[in-house]
Amino acid sequence: MAVATLFAASAPQAVNVLDAGSLLSTFGALGIAVVLFAETGLLVGCFLPGDSLLFTAGLLCVPGGSGPVSLSLPEVLVCSVLGALLGAQVGYWIGRRGGRALLARSTSRKLHEGADRAEELLAKYGHAKAIVLARFVPIVRTVLNPLAGVLGVPARVFALWQVIGGLVWTCALVLAGYGLGSSVPNIDRYLLPIVALVVVVSVTPVALEILRARRSRTASEDAG
Repeated sequence: MAVATLFAASAPQAVNVLDAGSLLSTFGALGIAVVLFAETGLLVGCFLPGDSLLFTAGLLCVPGGSGPVSLSLPEVLVCSVLGALLGAQVGYWIGRRGGRALLARSTSRKLHEGADRAEELLAKYGHAKAIVLARFVPIVRTVLNPLAGVLGVPARVFALWQVIGGLVWTCALVLAGYGLGSSVPNIDRYLLPIVALVVVVSVTPVALEILRARRSRTASEDAG
């Protein structure tokens, strides 16, 4: 895989790390691996656009598109899987080495809410299902990996299910974008509204969970 094909477009003067199109135009498929590694392996990556990045990358793999950059589907799939799987393993290792202390030092309310949700998932669904489900929930997928290390999830169990979850998450979103782009002519002209819709859908579970938690807390306070 040539470096020249990974960096599919020349870099603009400024890169918006929250914009999937900007990241892909600047770094190509290699940027997907870096972003997913940071989002799933480093506690500082909770703000990165994993879902929209994967879906947009799939759209831009359709031959003959008029998008900001043209990507190769095999390269996108390989980079997506590598970034997601390696990031999760690094996150788990960080958790085993002192993730609780790192989380305690963070002042991010979203990060702490994600940690609470991740711990609930592990307790409610068990290790296997929680590790897979967390891949599809923004912020939670950032926190669950180190939290699994903190809580002593067996290394083999974590490795097996994070690989399964990572493969399903990355390939499903990339292929969904590719499938939509292949079936609807000139779909990349509507890239911004489509990406916005993906972002809304991806953050909906987090918003609903935060709302549920607040209502539960309010009800408990009223009862008290």
